[in-house]
Amino acid sequence: MIVVMYVVKVPNRGSPPAILLRESYREAGKVKNRTLANLSAWPEAKVDALTRVLKGQPPPAADLDGAFEITRSLPHGHVAAVLGTARQLGLEELIDPAPSRHRDLVAAMAVAQVIAPDSKLAIARGLRDQTAASSLGEVLGAGSCDEDDLYAAMDWLAARQEAVEDALAARHLAGGTLVLYDVSSAAFEGRTCPLGAIGHPKDGVRGRLQIVYGLLTSKDGVPVAIKVFAGNTGDPTTVAAQVARIKDRFALTRVVLVGDRGMLTAARLREDVAPAHLDWITALRAPAVKKLVRGGDLQLTLFDQIDLAEITSPDFPGERLVACMNPFLRAERARKRESLLQATEADLGKIAAACARARAPLRGKDKIALRVDRVLNRRKVAKHFTIAIADDSVSYARNQDSITAEAALDGVYVLRTSVAAGDLDSPGIVSSYKALAQVERAFRAFNTDLDIRPIRHRTETRVRAHVFLRMLSYYISWHMQARLAPVLFADDDKPAARDARPSPVAPAARSPRALAKAATKQTPADLPVHSFGSLLADLATICLNTIAPADPALPGFRLVTTPTPLQRHALDLLGVSHRLGVT
Repeated sequence: MIVVMYVVKVPNRGSPPAILLRESYREAGKVKNRTLANLSAWPEAKVDALTRVLKGQPPPAADLDGAFEITRSLPHGHVAAVLGTARQLGLEELIDPAPSRHRDLVAAMAVAQVIAPDSKLAIARGLRDQTAASSLGEVLGAGSCDEDDLYAAMDWLAARQEAVEDALAARHLAGGTLVLYDVSSAAFEGRTCPLGAIGHPKDGVRGRLQIVYGLLTSKDGVPVAIKVFAGNTGDPTTVAAQVARIKDRFALTRVVLVGDRGMLTAARLREDVAPAHLDWITALRAPAVKKLVRGGDLQLTLFDQIDLAEITSPDFPGERLVACMNPFLRAERARKRESLLQATEADLGKIAAACARARAPLRGKDKIALRVDRVLNRRKVAKHFTIAIADDSVSYARNQDSITAEAALDGVYVLRTSVAAGDLDSPGIVSSYKALAQVERAFRAFNTDLDIRPIRHRTETRVRAHVFLRMLSYYISWHMQARLAPVLFADDDKPAARDARPSPVAPAARSPRALAKAATKQTPADLPVHSFGSLLADLATICLNTIAPADPALPGFRLVTTPTPLQRHALDLLGVSHRLGVT
């Protein structure tokens, strides 16, 4: 967007012409003009000086020093980008069709979480007029809010969560579609909320109260619904709630539920998914794969020529089994196993040295066994070692037969599905299961980019609203990153990336264009390439400036920084104006 400022004389019937400072810009293909200030009271020399400056000419001796003062500058470009995208997505109408202060505050929290994730107290401070960190509070009319207002808006949002999710499902889930589902956890602060419990941590934070949340997305990874469970809830237990949500609330005629093997267990498939008449795709656990090999249903020689094959087994009647061999995964598992074995041997060597040392040697079969068990259990490789323990010594050796047997299945995995062959071929099943990585990416965004932690709310309602707000923020950022892909390090040439992939079993490949962006740090148009976070920081340098003339008789005006070529291109990709909300 090109903005031009100029001074113009406007005829004034019966009076001297008015001298106006105006701004001209193009928006949606139309040229628009806006009056910034009335300069009629200025002396002619000062008007002439300003005119010369706006034309790029050197000012006369009587220059403009002291003629204007910038009284405040608020970062605005990132607000225009994020809020503009949210409005293009119709997010405010999804939250509630009727405008209200609660809706504005919810939108403010969702946008603020994309721009600068923080606590509700910090967000409220950043919205208020006196302590504003950006133009967000002014654009949304939230400049007088405090944290209690935000908490009240969260309570209001919690009552509307189902309606919002229903609207998102109607938008992103068709009658027959893949639905991705996975579960994660987040550490919890405090001890007053009943949802906080000790459980199996997925975010790496151990020994803390946590919550568990299940995220439902479209096949492309667009978040549709989220549900919070107590922190000690097992992954499979969450499936029943999601099945009911998919089938009953969203009224979908046919759905393929895709989940990992730890969640869509045999019991859940039998008791929850099958009665709801949902199709599904999941994977077999390692013991089941080994049983297929022992029984001859899966012959590893299949993979001498191909990396993908359908097999059958009487243990899985009426189901399709797709056996896959990933050579990259095979090499990685071999590398990891060798690393674990070497680390375990080093620790066992320390125990053997402790038994053989001259001063205070380690003695006692029970004491030695206790230390050995601790080492073996730390890395889960006990089956790969033979250990001999005496009262004053320990010896160990690798169990090569066990290692060889496990290595034979490196890189092999088997997908299990109820989808008929006519509806989805084997490569499609593999690609659908790999699409779960989209949900995992959402979890990474929740736990890092959008900072779901720390969770300090004390009531179930606010904890649920807090997590739902994060989902709405991710909904905005997902669409922004998709549109901004040409100026981000993300791959913006998916067809070429798919063509570069030798097999659906192989890891995802990057397109030549994405590789070139990564190598040169420049787009094909020679613009700098950004991460999503650094691009928002760049856009934040577009400021909303409040300018006051030195002459108190003249009115002040607002002026937005002219975007750089990169900023202008990014805003064009989003389809928003840098003047969003500026009057």
